[in-house]
Amino acid sequence: LAQVVGSFSFLASVPFSPSDAMADMLKLKSSQGDVFEVDQDTACQSALIKNMVEDSGTDEEIPLPNVKTPILAKVIDYCKHHKDSAAEEIQKPLKSANLEECGVSEWDCNFVRIEQEELFELILAANYLDIKSLLDLTCAKVASMIKGKTPEEIRKQFNIVNDFTPEEEAQVREENKWCEDA
Repeated sequence: LAQVVGSFSFLASVPFSPSDAMADMLKLKSSQGDVFEVDQDTACQSALIKNMVEDSGTDEEIPLPNVKTPILAKVIDYCKHHKDSAAEEIQKPLKSANLEECGVSEWDCNFVRIEQEELFELILAANYLDIKSLLDLTCAKVASMIKGKTPEEIRKQFNIVNDFTPEEEAQVREENKWCEDA
């Protein structure tokens, strides 16, 4: 036993305090006042948070007034998943409406298989937090929802009111005919 204990004596020379374990933790505060403790490597996938930490340190809560609690929780899940394995680059333009055929992982495809309103809130959060890979993923999801659809189908999908007169619509179609030929 003395040999075993003695072999770990080098640890006695390493200073440690309970606050060291928490030193790498950040407190992120949603717009609704909920606070999430997140490790710094995970949170700093956001360029906004990384800049805030570099400018002000990690002692204070980081307010995120543009991100609601459930969206912040989802963003944190995404960042935790991609902390050690960066998201794959998404092929552009999308060759298919199926994101997996465009190089998106199964986990990421499942992550964005959500209600449209939540998807749009995630896009806004990814843009605000400056998380490029999440913004690319969520925008690719929207693009996949549009791919191969007619303007009428797209309007129906996104509840867009057609406020063009038939004459205006014909003019726009004529001016943009090259798009439909591509």
